[in-house]
Amino acid sequence: MTDSSLLSSELELQQQEELYQQLLLQTVEKLQTETPDSKVIRPHPGMCVKTLSEPGKDKVFINICQSNSVPHPPELSREELVELLQLDDPSSYRVPMSLGEPHTEVDNNSQGCTAYDVVINQEFFQKCQKDPLFQQFVILVSVEGLENKYNLQLNREWKVLKNRKFLGSISEQNIRTKSRPVIQELQSEQTSPAGAKRPDFTLFVEPPTGEPEYLIAEIKLPGVTSSRSLVLDVGEDRLVLTARPSLFHLDIFHPFLINQENSMAQYNNGTQILTVTLPVVSSGNL
Repeated sequence: MTDSSLLSSELELQQQEELYQQLLLQTVEKLQTETPDSKVIRPHPGMCVKTLSEPGKDKVFINICQSNSVPHPPELSREELVELLQLDDPSSYRVPMSLGEPHTEVDNNSQGCTAYDVVINQEFFQKCQKDPLFQQFVILVSVEGLENKYNLQLNREWKVLKNRKFLGSISEQNIRTKSRPVIQELQSEQTSPAGAKRPDFTLFVEPPTGEPEYLIAEIKLPGVTSSRSLVLDVGEDRLVLTARPSLFHLDIFHPFLINQENSMAQYNNGTQILTVTLPVVSSGNL
């Protein structure tokens, strides 16, 4: 005989699941209405990378997925990638990606583990699959992206799983459909020294979605052959740069509070671009 109480419990669970799915759909629709600059996507499987967290040695799986909704990064040849990887800081080249929240899964040994979903442009993913160097590069930037966003430390001895493209189930992700606008200069307090030019520069935030963690300034300094001629002053909400002797001068305010002590700067002699990475403490004015 069938236990009616069990049937009743199963029916209640089914009704709760249907209600959950309905509420989830309503939430997604509301989110898309309230944030027209973003949309929900369901990425396609790509490759699954296995590594370990440090220092606990817990298993971590990275699902690198693909979607045409994610912008394509700037064109990069294999020769340019080789030169890029030889730099002390190859972060001047950025791969647009969406980093999903961690989710708990079970591996082949029935052991609990953590998985993260990373979504990159589908065409760029296919390019990486054809060249081992590009494949290792996209894994590296995915690992670094997760480390920065979730304050992780991941082992660099990873392994690409041959017979598995994804661990767990593919989850929808909310991505921006419009890039965060370049931050305009608010005011300049000082006039440039005589003969000094105002350099071309770009300010943007990372990550491009959610709360900003870093304000990054890329300043073009053609003709500057060494960082020794640069004088950089980083304030809580101000950046001042002088390239001696009277080549360039830049004085800008921005709508952030910056952690001055942990700010970093690196000058690339090849591209003649100064990259300043500023950790954001507060962005209440943005």
